[in-house]
Amino acid sequence: MTHEDKGKYFKKHPEGTRIDDELKDEIISQVKNNNITCKKAEEIASALGCSLAETGRAIDILNINITKCQLGLFGYGETKKIVQPVKEVAPELKESIMSALENERLSCAAAWGIAKKFNMPRMKVCAACEALDIKVKPCQLGAF
Repeated sequence: MTHEDKGKYFKKHPEGTRIDDELKDEIISQVKNNNITCKKAEEIASALGCSLAETGRAIDILNINITKCQLGLFGYGETKKIVQPVKEVAPELKESIMSALENERLSCAAAWGIAKKFNMPRMKVCAACEALDIKVKPCQLGAF
C-alpha cells in the first residue's frame, strides 16, 4: 500500500470480511493514536493463539496504522524506514538469506527465522538485505 492508501487499509480485503471479537477487542485496547506497533501485534497474536496474518487483517479492517516494523522498514515517522545497510555481510548470513529467497525477495517470516537461527536482532538481518539490495516482502502482518 502507498501513503495515498493510508486509512483505507480495509480495502485490501473483501467487503464483509469478519474478524474475531476477542482479537478486535485486544487490538483496540492496545491502540494509541490509531497506531499499533509491529511488536504489539506480534504479542497479541501470540497471546490469542492466532496468526500474524489474521492479526494484520484485523488491524487493516479496523483501519489502524502499523508502526515500528521490527525489521526497520516502515512506521518510523517522516523517515519511514530506519534500517541502514551494513558495511559487510558475513558469508554464513548471506548464504542463509540467499537460500531463503523467493522471487528474488526475502519474506518477513524468513527474515525473522534467520534472525532466530543466528540469534541476532531482526533488524540486523534486514540491514544485511539492504546491503545485498534484497527487498524484504511480504510482511507477515500484510503491511506495505
